[in-house]
Amino acid sequence: MDNFEFLSPTKIIFGKGTENQVGQEIKKCGAKKVLFHYGGGSIKRSGLYDKIVASLKETGIDFIELGGVQPNPRVSLVREGIKLCRDNGIDFILAVGGGSVIDSSKAIGVGVPYSGDVWDFYAGKAEPKETLSVGVVLTIPAAGSEASKSSVLTNEDGWYKRGLNVEIIRPKFAIMNPELTFTLPPYQTVCGASDIMAHIMERYFTHTPHVDLTDRLCEGTLKTVIRNVPIVLEQPDNYDARAEIMWASTIAHNDLLSTGRVGDWASHGIEHELSGIYDVPHGAGLAVVFPAWMKYVYKEGVDKFVQFAVRVWNVDMDFEDPERTALAGIDRLKAFYKSVGLPTSLKELNIPDDRLEEMADKCTAGDTQTTGNFKKLGKQDVLNILKMML
Repeated sequence: MDNFEFLSPTKIIFGKGTENQVGQEIKKCGAKKVLFHYGGGSIKRSGLYDKIVASLKETGIDFIELGGVQPNPRVSLVREGIKLCRDNGIDFILAVGGGSVIDSSKAIGVGVPYSGDVWDFYAGKAEPKETLSVGVVLTIPAAGSEASKSSVLTNEDGWYKRGLNVEIIRPKFAIMNPELTFTLPPYQTVCGASDIMAHIMERYFTHTPHVDLTDRLCEGTLKTVIRNVPIVLEQPDNYDARAEIMWASTIAHNDLLSTGRVGDWASHGIEHELSGIYDVPHGAGLAVVFPAWMKYVYKEGVDKFVQFAVRVWNVDMDFEDPERTALAGIDRLKAFYKSVGLPTSLKELNIPDDRLEEMADKCTAGDTQTTGNFKKLGKQDVLNILKMML
């Protein structure tokens, strides 16, 4: 196990009706004027919008609104939000939605006090030193952004999708009511589950030795998601199953599962090129990438893939042929994706083969850097994986 520091300061407020506490929680943070940031019309149709507004007004919190966040959130709207905050003296941002809304809110937060362009942080040209605080009312368990140090944005100029990872952007609080997920469409539910599983698997596949505790935590969280996704597809208003998935989304990405180990993250890097260019749902893209990445790299650490197969997917151990066991685990992952309605090929995502080299080039910065740690991948490796995904 490696040395590590672990910090998870986000206050979690979990359970039925907790969204009604949002005004009080913002007041505790000392905020005077809030940017209420959200996506489309779903929070209005569900009645959540009215609950948030009522809570803010009851506690005397002044606010202005900015809706319109899209999946794979755009830097153009972030720039609009930054100007809105500066012009109106905003001192707190409330994100009501899923990962895209939260990531957009985090980007606005770091952009307001910065004299340059916010994309500098995502392009690696600068690192934020201060931010407006962000609070969250979560409606989609998927990205884990409600308690993470991560934010991902898409730049329409070149369709680059890039991430920022700094401690100061972890939200102050996250209000999480599983009831708010009852109306999620099935496809959005399973894309979210794929995202959760990917966050766990990025951490799980490591060469760091003696990490049995976090291995077991990863495996348990994966098995929880695998067990409960079919339940919520059949029973969308099953509170207990929805609660298991929602809490798993937070645990998967608040860095608890990262402690003492080095993760991989190549699959996320590759998928960012898919959703950056083609705007596919992130979870759907990850369901296509992960099995291909696994089959490309498993020989770098067969024992880890055998453990994954046996402990997570209950594959019978083939002592005479460990590779067969490892491959069976990968096949069961892919079969699970298919069973819940996720794509497992670029063809199913309607992505042609004419921009594979461009994606491989972007992923590796023109073949000047590698991606991933389990096996360091250059441009040709990424291109090979993309071709396996066809």
